[in-house]
Amino acid sequence: MDKNILQNIFSISSEEESQSYSLRWYQHPTEDELRTLAGKQQKGGKSKKDRKYNGHLENKPMTIPKDIDLQLETKCIAEVDTLALHYFPEFQWLVDFTVAATVVYLITELYFCVAESSGEMNISVVWSLLVLAFVTKILFSLTAHYFRLEEGGERSLCITFAFFFFVKAMAILIVTENYLEFGLETGFANFSESAVKFLENQGLESQGPISKLTFKLILALLCALIGAFLTFPGLRLAQMHLDALTLNSCKVTQTLLHINFLAPLIMVLLWVKPITKDYLMNPTFGKDSVPLMSEKTYDTLRLWVILLLCVLRLAMMRHHLQAYLNLAQKGVLQMKKEAGRISTVDLQKMVARVFYYLCVIALQYIAPLVMLLHTTFLLKTLGGYSWVIYPEENLPCLSNEDSSPAEVGQDEVQASQTVAQLSVALGGLRTVFSPLLFRGLLSFFTWWIAACLFSTSLFGLFYHQYLMAA
Repeated sequence: MDKNILQNIFSISSEEESQSYSLRWYQHPTEDELRTLAGKQQKGGKSKKDRKYNGHLENKPMTIPKDIDLQLETKCIAEVDTLALHYFPEFQWLVDFTVAATVVYLITELYFCVAESSGEMNISVVWSLLVLAFVTKILFSLTAHYFRLEEGGERSLCITFAFFFFVKAMAILIVTENYLEFGLETGFANFSESAVKFLENQGLESQGPISKLTFKLILALLCALIGAFLTFPGLRLAQMHLDALTLNSCKVTQTLLHINFLAPLIMVLLWVKPITKDYLMNPTFGKDSVPLMSEKTYDTLRLWVILLLCVLRLAMMRHHLQAYLNLAQKGVLQMKKEAGRISTVDLQKMVARVFYYLCVIALQYIAPLVMLLHTTFLLKTLGGYSWVIYPEENLPCLSNEDSSPAEVGQDEVQASQTVAQLSVALGGLRTVFSPLLFRGLLSFFTWWIAACLFSTSLFGLFYHQYLMAA
């Protein structure tokens, strides 16, 4: 399964001849080719410039003019080429597991649509949580890689954006729900009341498991962490977006690229009540407001919009990756405009580095997409929403019927009592962790992931288009 998936993502070609749909990477020139272009001929013997030091030959590194007439050769990505890529195992594992978890989710949703739910656990929730755990681990690994770099300012940039997103999250969390409709206040109030009742039933006295200030502080810290993880994916997306627009001259493709770039902004606006919900549910025609859809229909429509935008981003992945691979040729063209000389080793590294980090760029592109997609899946499942445009209100019916026979043994009675106690405890936990709480939390995190992606990509667009040009 993994081979077919990677062939679709990287457009891996099994044949040597070029294919129009395949990703093409630029091969670095050999030293002999560079020596020939520089007008030098390879000598079989020892050069006069070689020095003998402590019994070893010390060769001076070969340099060539930067304005050399160099034309890089392209090659379609073959399966053997991907094995040497940095972070290829992590990328392969994430793609395979995400596809498997998505298939399990679709099958589970189909089962619950056909069969009536009788309170059994939805196994797709576990798979989606595992996907989010793997995505977080990979993003943490990529961010830690930037932290280990001593030069370049990546560490300072990550810390700066983390503090920025922490302050932004604190400001968002104090905004009233008349503007941002997450349902956090309602969900937290329901959680606190249900938790107090549950503890009282267990013979414990409590004023609540957590205060509202602590709750929002924990959310702000998690938001800062997510923002730090999504900093470099957003910056990289902005650069690939600009290069992809230059690479593709088709108006339809350029329009889709623009929609793909603005997709996080569209997701953000879906929870801004005065801009989207009020106008879509009750649009104003003249002096009268006509109710167009119900609140449940709007919630379902919001889920579908997020899914469609995620599908669009996945479809545009190939254009962005090809735009990234063209950075090798772009770097060579920029080098030709400079004066001086460059080492052949440095030139080869400059070209080869682009293809070597292809999987890192692919992870930065697809990991936020996977995180957003499965957070939306959890929002639908745990929040009690429906995929149907006009959903019917079907609440799960939990029946606790006694079907035990009249005459049972003492051991069976004790076992039945134990099962009954566990059922009561689990039922109490279900009232504590209600759909209202999950709606508030998962709506907020879905909105926050989209907001972080748009903020960082917008900053990257400003940086690459204006600051780098200046």
